Amino acid sequence: MNGARRGASRIPLRRRLVAGFVATMLVLLTGAAAFVYWRVQNALDRNLDSSLERAGKALAPHVSPSGALPAGDAHLVTLDGVQVLDASGNVLSRDGELADASALGPGTVQEAVRAPLFRNRGQLLDPDAEALRLYAMPLHDRGTNAHSPAVLVVALDREQHDEALRQLLVQLTASGLATLILTAIIGDLLARAALRPVETYRRQASDIAAGATTLRLDVPADRDDEITRLGHTLNDMLDALGRALDRERRFTNDASHELRTPLTRLTSRVQLTLRRPRTIAEHERALEEIREDLTRLTALAEELLSLGAAGAHAGDGGGGGPTDLSGVVRKVASLRMALALEGTPYSSADSVRVETAGECLVGVDELGLERIIDNLLDNAALHGSTPVTVAVDKVSRTQPHEEWARLLVRDTGPGMPADLLSTATERFARAPEARSRPGSGLGLALVATLVEAAGGELRLCHNGRHHSTGRPAPVACDHDDAMTVTVFLPAARNQPSDG
Repeated sequence: MNGARRGASRIPLRRRLVAGFVATMLVLLTGAAAFVYWRVQNALDRNLDSSLERAGKALAPHVSPSGALPAGDAHLVTLDGVQVLDASGNVLSRDGELADASALGPGTVQEAVRAPLFRNRGQLLDPDAEALRLYAMPLHDRGTNAHSPAVLVVALDREQHDEALRQLLVQLTASGLATLILTAIIGDLLARAALRPVETYRRQASDIAAGATTLRLDVPADRDDEITRLGHTLNDMLDALGRALDRERRFTNDASHELRTPLTRLTSRVQLTLRRPRTIAEHERALEEIREDLTRLTALAEELLSLGAAGAHAGDGGGGGPTDLSGVVRKVASLRMALALEGTPYSSADSVRVETAGECLVGVDELGLERIIDNLLDNAALHGSTPVTVAVDKVSRTQPHEEWARLLVRDTGPGMPADLLSTATERFARAPEARSRPGSGLGLALVATLVEAAGGELRLCHNGRHHSTGRPAPVACDHDDAMTVTVFLPAARNQPSDG
């Protein structure tokens, strides 16, 4: 069975469709032909049977008690054969094509004694054989001894009847075969027409797989069926894959560029240190420089890993929570200032100004919020200047039941150039003048990924220009022209306490 299935699966789909179509039509045509043949046969049989029954009933009263047929009876002329039998099946008298031997077997004679019956003699498909339709009826009160007439058998020639049925069989068979051939031809044409776009898609997909990544499936614009919808879906999938490949290619190129500089610098420092003998102090200075390069490499690698992990969970819708955004902001800001080294941007007591309006719950876990806030503070310190204002509040505009938590980070630096504002959330996006400063250009990309995963919006605003990523929040900006980063997150409801 499994071998037959495997063999059938190797047959081309077009041939399987045509074979199934033809097999279905064969069943339908056979059933229709059988029904037509049965109706015609019944109609012809009824005509013969009514003629035999009338003739038999008209002739029976004229059969003598001894079983003799009436000489010159007009009903004998209309019949092709007549026999009068006793109860044992012996022929008492006969006329026409019926011979001296009984036309009925012994068992059939006994059935005819009890009730009238019809029988056929000869084969339908054998035109040379004697073909008769027989009607046997009981005769009563024709005598009292064993050889008294008991059954009257009348017969009509069935040749025309059988010839009509044979012609009908030939015509049904011929028309059925012609219909099946026409069905196979039409089915093959329809299958070819239906599968032609699929074959076109297959060839074009093969070209795409061979490297023609810009090629798209040729979908007819004037059709709207399952095949064309499949083509549009595949084109959408190819577009999405193309965009993903472009992003990954750009990310790989940018990552290799960013990693090449510290690796080259690290290699050069090692080679320069090994070029000649050095004192312990010189080795210590060289190791300190190498340590700085390794620290930068480690930070870059951690940011890349964080960005990859955030992107892997981008479809999870945030997860976690409810977490108090105001509390996390106060915690991160206090730790940032407490742990800041002397001379760093956040070492002064008023470097971070926190403004909160009470508890503000969001559906993001605490670790995710800390990563968002840390990266925004790092970005403000590296590319702006302190003091940095961090404000948290809850806003509701167009829909009273839909509330948003707003996290606003504003610094006093020069802000972003207009051409960088629209690309700042892309990986490794940095202004030319920022290349000499620490950082890798991944901070805002990581924030954008985390915010989008939580179903929120990230806005970058400066000097009247705005750039947004993520799900738009129905809240207008109401800040000044300073460099401002705003994060909108869907607010979470308070969990009922168990009591």
